Amino acid sequence: MAVVSHSEQRVCVFIDIQNLYHSAKNLYGGRVNYKVLMENVVGDRKLIRALAYVVRSDPATGEETFFEALEKEGIELRLKDIQVFSSGAKKADWDVGMAVDSIRMATLADVVVLVTGDGDFVPLVEYLKWGLGRSVEVAAFGRTSSARLREAADRFYDLEEMSGVVFRSPRSRKK
Repeated sequence: MAVVSHSEQRVCVFIDIQNLYHSAKNLYGGRVNYKVLMENVVGDRKLIRALAYVVRSDPATGEETFFEALEKEGIELRLKDIQVFSSGAKKADWDVGMAVDSIRMATLADVVVLVTGDGDFVPLVEYLKWGLGRSVEVAAFGRTSSARLREAADRFYDLEEMSGVVFRSPRSRKK
């Protein structure tokens, strides 16, 4: 069945920044152009809210500039500090927060767009579709996204096929 998209649809976008960051870095040695990403996943539809889930790690890395760039594109930030355990292990996980926010805000939208390739979100996709009656779209890098997640979604946007969605760093261009 073809997915119907029209300009009257209300859209909420939830972005798993860590997932996209690592995929863009590992696949391309680059980073995501969030302006192009948003233009592609929202299209001519009505954006209600866009939220990005970010882990604050080290202010000295210039991450504040990155956060400001996201906000400039109309993306709200959900921030948390990275957890460092006594063993030296680090944890940076927003899965539960992203799931709770998307369920809470689904009543405001006709379409929920999850920007992640993480297969842990399959139960969320199924609940949003079958429990709340929302259309669910997923955007991620095809080579690093869960096949089950792609199949569960009503529509899948492969970021590898979106022109201009990845900025390549000068070092990766020379290779």
